[in-house]
Amino acid sequence: MELFTPENLFTLLMLVMLQAVLGFDNLLYISIESKRVAPEHQKRVRQIGILMAIALRIVLLFVIVQAISYFQSTLFTLPYTGILEGDVTGHSLIVLFGGAFIIYTAMKEIAHMLAVHDPDVHAERGMRSPMTAITWIVVMNLVFSFDSILSALALTKVFIVMATAIVISGLMMLLLADRVSEFLEKNRMYEVLGLFVLFIVGIMLVSEGGHLAHIKLYGYPVEQMAKSTFYFVLVIMVLVDVVQGRYQRKLMAQRKREIDEPTITTAAIKAKTMD
Repeated sequence: MELFTPENLFTLLMLVMLQAVLGFDNLLYISIESKRVAPEHQKRVRQIGILMAIALRIVLLFVIVQAISYFQSTLFTLPYTGILEGDVTGHSLIVLFGGAFIIYTAMKEIAHMLAVHDPDVHAERGMRSPMTAITWIVVMNLVFSFDSILSALALTKVFIVMATAIVISGLMMLLLADRVSEFLEKNRMYEVLGLFVLFIVGIMLVSEGGHLAHIKLYGYPVEQMAKSTFYFVLVIMVLVDVVQGRYQRKLMAQRKREIDEPTITTAAIKAKTMD
Protein backbone atom coordinates (compact mmCIF):
# COMPACT_ATOMS: atom_id res chain seq x y z
CA MET A 1 0.00 0.00 0.00
CA GLU A 2 3.06 2.24 0.32
CA LEU A 3 2.97 2.70 -3.46
CA PHE A 4 -0.50 4.28 -3.49
CA THR A 5 0.19 7.35 -1.37
CA PRO A 6 -0.20 10.65 -3.30
CA GLU A 7 3.49 11.48 -2.87
CA ASN A 8 4.68 8.11 -4.17
CA LEU A 9 2.22 8.11 -7.08
CA PHE A 10 3.49 11.54 -8.17
CA THR A 11 7.09 10.34 -7.84
CA LEU A 12 6.23 7.24 -9.86
CA LEU A 13 4.83 9.43 -12.66
CA MET A 14 8.03 11.52 -12.65
CA LEU A 15 10.20 8.41 -12.74
CA VAL A 16 8.28 6.88 -15.66
CA MET A 17 8.67 10.12 -17.61
CA LEU A 18 12.38 10.21 -16.73
CA GLN A 19 12.85 6.61 -17.82
CA ALA A 20 11.02 7.33 -21.09
CA VAL A 21 13.25 10.31 -21.91
CA LEU A 22 16.49 8.57 -20.94
CA GLY A 23 15.42 5.36 -22.67
CA PHE A 24 15.31 6.77 -26.22
CA ASP A 25 18.96 6.01 -26.97
CA ASN A 26 18.53 2.54 -25.46
CA LEU A 27 15.54 1.88 -27.71
CA LEU A 28 17.54 2.95 -30.75
CA TYR A 29 20.36 0.57 -29.83
CA ILE A 30 17.92 -2.32 -29.36
CA SER A 31 16.38 -1.70 -32.80
CA ILE A 32 19.77 -1.56 -34.56
CA GLU A 33 21.17 -4.57 -32.68
CA SER A 34 18.11 -6.74 -33.39
CA LYS A 35 18.49 -6.11 -37.14
CA ARG A 36 21.76 -8.07 -37.04
CA VAL A 37 19.94 -11.39 -36.59
CA ALA A 38 17.81 -13.30 -39.10
CA PRO A 39 14.49 -11.53 -39.84
CA GLU A 40 12.38 -14.36 -38.41
CA HIS A 41 14.15 -14.00 -35.02
CA GLN A 42 14.26 -10.21 -34.72
CA LYS A 43 10.98 -9.67 -32.88
CA ARG A 44 11.69 -12.50 -30.44
CA VAL A 45 15.19 -11.14 -29.79
CA ARG A 46 13.78 -7.71 -28.93
CA GLN A 47 11.11 -9.15 -26.66
CA ILE A 48 13.38 -11.56 -24.77
CA GLY A 49 16.16 -8.98 -24.50
CA ILE A 50 13.88 -6.29 -23.05
CA LEU A 51 12.11 -8.69 -20.64
CA MET A 52 15.44 -10.02 -19.35
CA ALA A 53 16.71 -6.45 -19.07
CA ILE A 54 13.67 -5.45 -16.96
CA ALA A 55 14.37 -8.28 -14.51
CA LEU A 56 18.08 -7.50 -14.33
CA ARG A 57 17.37 -3.77 -13.92
CA ILE A 58 15.42 -4.55 -10.76
CA VAL A 59 18.31 -6.72 -9.54
CA LEU A 60 20.73 -3.89 -10.40
CA LEU A 61 18.49 -1.44 -8.52
CA PHE A 62 18.62 -3.65 -5.43
CA VAL A 63 22.40 -4.02 -5.68
CA ILE A 64 22.93 -0.26 -6.11
CA VAL A 65 20.64 0.55 -3.17
CA GLN A 66 22.61 -1.85 -0.98
CA ALA A 67 26.09 -0.91 -2.22
CA ILE A 68 25.84 2.60 -3.63
CA SER A 69 28.94 3.74 -1.71
CA TYR A 70 31.02 1.06 -3.45
CA PHE A 71 30.07 2.36 -6.91
CA GLN A 72 30.96 5.89 -5.87
CA SER A 73 34.24 5.09 -4.15
CA THR A 74 37.56 5.31 -6.04
CA LEU A 75 38.78 2.04 -7.57
CA PHE A 76 42.10 3.38 -8.83
CA THR A 77 43.82 6.67 -9.61
CA LEU A 78 45.41 7.78 -12.87
CA PRO A 79 48.83 8.99 -11.75
CA TYR A 80 50.17 10.71 -14.87
CA THR A 81 50.29 14.26 -13.51
CA GLY A 82 49.88 16.92 -16.18
CA ILE A 83 48.99 14.35 -18.85
CA LEU A 84 46.24 12.03 -17.63
CA GLU A 85 44.78 12.42 -14.14
CA GLY A 86 41.62 11.14 -12.51
CA ASP A 87 39.96 9.03 -9.82
CA VAL A 88 38.10 6.18 -11.50
CA THR A 89 35.01 4.86 -9.68
CA GLY A 90 32.85 1.84 -10.43
CA HIS A 91 30.13 4.14 -11.77
CA SER A 92 32.48 6.04 -14.10
CA LEU A 93 34.12 2.82 -15.33
CA ILE A 94 30.77 1.30 -16.35
CA VAL A 95 29.70 4.49 -18.15
CA LEU A 96 33.08 4.84 -19.91
CA PHE A 97 33.00 1.22 -21.11
CA GLY A 98 29.42 1.55 -22.35
CA GLY A 99 30.16 4.77 -24.24
CA ALA A 100 33.32 3.37 -25.83
CA PHE A 101 31.51 0.22 -26.95
CA ILE A 102 28.64 2.23 -28.48
CA ILE A 103 31.10 4.44 -30.39
CA TYR A 104 32.86 1.31 -31.68
CA THR A 105 29.55 -0.29 -32.74
CA ALA A 106 28.33 2.84 -34.56
CA MET A 107 31.64 3.42 -36.37
CA LYS A 108 31.88 -0.23 -37.41
CA GLU A 109 28.37 -0.21 -38.89
CA ILE A 110 29.03 3.09 -40.71
CA ALA A 111 32.31 1.69 -42.10
CA HIS A 112 30.47 -1.40 -43.39
CA MET A 113 27.88 0.81 -45.08
CA LEU A 114 30.62 2.72 -46.93
CA ALA A 115 32.83 -0.29 -47.73
CA VAL A 116 30.23 -2.75 -49.05
CA HIS A 117 28.34 -1.95 -52.24
CA ASP A 118 25.77 -4.75 -51.95
CA PRO A 119 23.37 -4.23 -48.99
CA ASP A 120 22.79 -7.98 -48.78
CA VAL A 121 26.53 -8.58 -48.37
CA HIS A 122 26.59 -5.97 -45.61
CA ALA A 123 23.68 -7.69 -43.87
CA GLU A 124 25.29 -11.14 -44.05
CA ARG A 125 28.66 -9.87 -42.81
CA GLY A 126 27.12 -8.25 -39.73
CA MET A 127 24.83 -11.14 -38.76
CA ARG A 128 24.76 -12.41 -35.17
CA SER A 129 23.14 -15.33 -33.43
CA PRO A 130 19.95 -14.54 -31.48
CA MET A 131 21.63 -15.38 -28.18
CA THR A 132 24.56 -13.04 -28.86
CA ALA A 133 22.21 -10.20 -29.79
CA ILE A 134 20.09 -10.78 -26.66
CA THR A 135 23.23 -10.76 -24.51
CA TRP A 136 24.40 -7.42 -25.91
CA ILE A 137 20.91 -5.91 -25.60
CA VAL A 138 20.78 -6.91 -21.93
CA VAL A 139 24.34 -5.71 -21.20
CA MET A 140 23.89 -2.33 -22.89
CA ASN A 141 20.45 -1.93 -21.31
CA LEU A 142 22.12 -2.23 -17.92
CA VAL A 143 24.71 0.37 -18.93
CA PHE A 144 21.98 2.78 -20.04
CA SER A 145 19.91 2.10 -16.91
CA PHE A 146 22.73 2.86 -14.47
CA ASP A 147 22.28 6.63 -14.66
CA SER A 148 18.49 6.43 -14.65
CA ILE A 149 18.60 4.35 -11.45
CA LEU A 150 20.93 6.83 -9.76
CA SER A 151 18.61 9.64 -10.89
CA ALA A 152 15.67 7.73 -9.42
CA LEU A 153 17.51 7.44 -6.09
CA ALA A 154 17.72 11.22 -6.02
CA LEU A 155 13.90 11.43 -6.17
CA THR A 156 12.91 8.64 -3.78
CA LYS A 157 14.30 5.92 -1.54
CA VAL A 158 11.17 3.72 -1.77
CA PHE A 159 12.23 0.53 -3.56
CA ILE A 160 8.72 -0.47 -4.73
CA VAL A 161 8.24 2.91 -6.45
CA MET A 162 11.52 2.62 -8.35
CA ALA A 163 10.90 -1.02 -9.28
CA THR A 164 7.39 -0.21 -10.56
CA ALA A 165 8.78 2.64 -12.70
CA ILE A 166 11.34 0.24 -14.20
CA VAL A 167 8.63 -2.30 -15.07
CA ILE A 168 6.31 0.30 -16.63
CA SER A 169 9.08 1.93 -18.67
CA GLY A 170 10.29 -1.51 -19.76
CA LEU A 171 6.81 -2.47 -20.98
CA MET A 172 6.59 0.83 -22.87
CA MET A 173 9.94 0.02 -24.48
CA LEU A 174 8.62 -3.44 -25.38
CA LEU A 175 5.65 -1.87 -27.19
CA LEU A 176 7.72 0.75 -29.04
CA ALA A 177 10.69 -1.45 -30.05
CA ASP A 178 8.81 -3.16 -32.90
CA ARG A 179 7.52 0.15 -34.27
CA VAL A 180 10.97 1.74 -34.26
CA SER A 181 12.45 -1.32 -36.00
CA GLU A 182 9.66 -1.35 -38.60
CA PHE A 183 10.21 2.36 -39.28
CA LEU A 184 13.95 1.85 -39.83
CA GLU A 185 13.22 -1.13 -42.09
CA LYS A 186 10.81 0.86 -44.27
CA ASN A 187 12.99 3.98 -44.29
CA ARG A 188 16.50 2.61 -44.83
CA MET A 189 17.99 6.08 -45.32
CA TYR A 190 17.31 6.84 -41.66
CA GLU A 191 19.68 4.03 -40.64
CA VAL A 192 22.60 6.39 -41.21
CA LEU A 193 20.92 9.04 -39.06
CA GLY A 194 20.28 6.45 -36.36
CA LEU A 195 23.90 5.31 -36.35
CA PHE A 196 25.19 8.86 -36.01
CA VAL A 197 22.72 9.49 -33.18
CA LEU A 198 24.10 6.33 -31.55
CA PHE A 199 27.63 7.69 -32.07
CA ILE A 200 26.70 10.93 -30.28
CA VAL A 201 25.17 8.87 -27.46
CA GLY A 202 28.53 7.13 -27.10
CA ILE A 203 30.33 10.49 -27.00
CA MET A 204 27.87 11.69 -24.34
CA LEU A 205 28.47 8.61 -22.18
CA VAL A 206 32.26 8.85 -22.52
CA SER A 207 32.16 12.53 -21.54
CA GLU A 208 29.92 11.68 -18.60
CA GLY A 209 32.23 8.87 -17.47
CA GLY A 210 35.26 11.14 -17.79
CA HIS A 211 33.49 13.82 -15.76
CA LEU A 212 32.50 11.34 -13.05
CA ALA A 213 36.12 10.15 -12.84
CA HIS A 214 37.38 13.77 -12.73
CA ILE A 215 39.68 12.97 -15.64
CA LYS A 216 42.02 15.70 -16.85
CA LEU A 217 43.83 15.56 -20.20
CA TYR A 218 46.91 17.78 -20.20
CA GLY A 219 45.37 19.79 -17.39
CA TYR A 220 41.97 20.25 -19.06
CA PRO A 221 39.06 18.58 -17.24
CA VAL A 222 36.63 16.43 -19.23
CA GLU A 223 33.24 18.16 -19.21
CA GLN A 224 29.98 16.24 -19.37
CA MET A 225 27.76 16.76 -22.41
CA ALA A 226 24.42 18.08 -21.16
CA LYS A 227 21.24 16.18 -22.05
CA SER A 228 19.80 19.42 -23.44
CA THR A 229 22.79 19.65 -25.81
CA PHE A 230 22.23 16.06 -26.94
CA TYR A 231 18.55 16.62 -27.72
CA PHE A 232 19.32 19.93 -29.46
CA VAL A 233 21.88 18.18 -31.71
CA LEU A 234 19.36 15.37 -32.32
CA VAL A 235 16.66 17.82 -33.44
CA ILE A 236 19.12 19.62 -35.76
CA MET A 237 20.26 16.32 -37.29
CA VAL A 238 16.66 15.27 -37.98
CA LEU A 239 15.82 18.67 -39.51
CA VAL A 240 18.92 18.56 -41.74
CA ASP A 241 18.05 15.03 -42.85
CA VAL A 242 14.44 15.99 -43.67
CA VAL A 243 15.43 19.15 -45.57
CA GLN A 244 18.19 17.33 -47.44
CA GLY A 245 15.80 14.52 -48.40
CA ARG A 246 13.21 16.93 -49.78
CA TYR A 247 15.84 18.95 -51.64
CA GLN A 248 17.26 15.78 -53.15
CA ARG A 249 13.82 14.73 -54.38
CA LYS A 250 13.37 18.20 -55.88
CA LEU A 251 16.69 17.93 -57.75
CA MET A 252 15.80 14.46 -59.04
CA ALA A 253 12.44 15.73 -60.31
CA GLN A 254 14.17 18.67 -62.02
CA ARG A 255 16.70 16.37 -63.73
CA LYS A 256 13.89 14.12 -64.87
CA ARG A 257 12.14 17.09 -66.49
CA GLU A 258 15.39 18.17 -68.19
CA ILE A 259 15.82 14.67 -69.62
CA ASP A 260 12.21 14.38 -70.76
CA GLU A 261 12.02 17.82 -72.42
CA PRO A 262 14.69 17.18 -75.13
CA THR A 263 13.02 13.83 -75.86
CA ILE A 264 9.64 15.50 -76.31
CA THR A 265 11.16 18.26 -78.48
CA THR A 266 12.94 15.72 -80.72
CA ALA A 267 9.75 13.72 -81.15
CA ALA A 268 7.81 16.89 -82.10
CA ILE A 269 10.45 17.87 -84.71
CA LYS A 270 10.33 14.40 -86.28
CA ALA A 271 6.54 14.51 -86.42
CA LYS A 272 6.61 17.97 -88.09
CA THR A 273 9.20 16.80 -90.62
CA MET A 274 7.09 13.81 -91.58
CA ASP A 275 4.10 16.12 -92.14
